[in-house]
Amino acid sequence: MLLTVDLKRLDIQPGHRLLDAGCGEGRHCFGSMARGATVVGLDLDFDAMREPSKNLRKRGVENQRMGAMLQGDAFHLPFADASFDRIICSEVMEHVHDYRGALRELFRVAKPDAKVAITIPTATSEHLYLRLGDEYFESPGGHIRIFRPRDLAEGMAAAGFDTVGCGFAHGFHTPYWVLRSVMHLPDADRSRLVRTYREFLIRATASRWMDRLEGLLNFVCPKSVILYGAKRAPARSASNAQENATLSAAA
Repeated sequence: MLLTVDLKRLDIQPGHRLLDAGCGEGRHCFGSMARGATVVGLDLDFDAMREPSKNLRKRGVENQRMGAMLQGDAFHLPFADASFDRIICSEVMEHVHDYRGALRELFRVAKPDAKVAITIPTATSEHLYLRLGDEYFESPGGHIRIFRPRDLAEGMAAAGFDTVGCGFAHGFHTPYWVLRSVMHLPDADRSRLVRTYREFLIRATASRWMDRLEGLLNFVCPKSVILYGAKRAPARSASNAQENATLSAAA
């Protein structure tokens, strides 16, 4: 299973309630359920979720816990405050205009001791695609910004999450998207070379040796960076606010 987030590092435990905001076809939903979590996926693209939603619900029944996918957006999450132990938001923030607003909404539904994993494309890979053509950013539903990890970390901090670690993923996918960009992105699927590389990617997900090789490439040309965070304790948030107020007054 092709996952961007390291579910072990996110420390998903049996009984946790997990939200996958921007779940797509539900890769992280299925992976999290396999680790014992109760899972809710949410995405704007209903068609992408149609079949995976049925399969996740079936998997949940088999494991005697909830597995559901809902249509919705990250700015208006249909959940009560402090609902989730773990939150994943993978490859979403580069698509939205007000990513800080989305982060605040994720903070709202996170439990006091919640952990989060938020992933974005690496700035290096994005600049590379941009140099090869405009289609990558001008296609419908495409990326609207190139993130630096620092920008995301600052947004997370402003929302109330402490960044506790980072990781990199999908070293094999950077050359794939370079190839697609070179082959003119809207027509790339017509290319035999692109189709062949995609078949390689599918086979690589089932190979332990390819997984190890990609682990090395993740230090050279990762496509995605993952920031792992934790919801800041209320007492600490109040202390930070008081500290900031004191510094502002002194200035």
